[in-house]
Amino acid sequence: MFTFSVPDVWEKIENIEKSCEAALKLSTPWELVPEEPARDVLILHPKLHPPKKGFSTIEGQARMLHDLASIELQAMELGVRTLVEYPDAPQGFKEELLAVTVSEAQHLRMCLEGIESLGFKWGDWPVHAALWRAVDKEDSLLDRILIVHRYLEGSGLDAGDTLIRRLEGTAGKQTIQKIVKQINFEEIGHVDFGSRWYRNICRDEKIDPAQDFPERMNSLRSRLPKRIEPLNHDLRKKAGFTDEEIAYYETLRQDFLIPL
Repeated sequence: MFTFSVPDVWEKIENIEKSCEAALKLSTPWELVPEEPARDVLILHPKLHPPKKGFSTIEGQARMLHDLASIELQAMELGVRTLVEYPDAPQGFKEELLAVTVSEAQHLRMCLEGIESLGFKWGDWPVHAALWRAVDKEDSLLDRILIVHRYLEGSGLDAGDTLIRRLEGTAGKQTIQKIVKQINFEEIGHVDFGSRWYRNICRDEKIDPAQDFPERMNSLRSRLPKRIEPLNHDLRKKAGFTDEEIAYYETLRQDFLIPL
């Protein structure tokens, strides 16, 4: 059974490599990808989540790791989902995505262990499925790469850098910061994976990425979660973003900041 169909979070982690290997063997798209991934905790829209405590409290730090665990969980599941839904993707892409997906599972494990080290547990707060819902089975492979690896995970670079700075001066920061710093550092490679393969596939399909990027983003932006964190230009450049792409995201962020 594929990991996104297994409710228990620890079982998901244990099954991740088998799920990826099974997905690589598929010759046709598997039609039973669920509308939402199975969960052993409550899924609620983010607006319905209880208020958060500050990082100066242990509970606030645990809640932050819980939120991060939910994001890493969805990233892991989306990796398997992409392997399942795009069996004709380039072999090199699929092999790299397998490694990225296993890495997301390791990040998830780190978050869960961090939560427990603070005296809390997975499920003490509700989670959301916004990342899973941002993609669609009708997406092209370029759409999927842009949404997951360049928009969602790219936004994670910005958010992770902000988290690290906010944790400065808090009690127990060494343990929690170590987790967040390692995840943020390794996410640079995950995002760069998307940047490289976006351009590789554009090249193979005789598409100009400089023209395609803003056009494709404009067609997708209405269903993407709003991200308003300040952009970290240095991290994004390390992850393969061009100056023009960063400028596009800066404009998009300003649009998101303006209330409708």
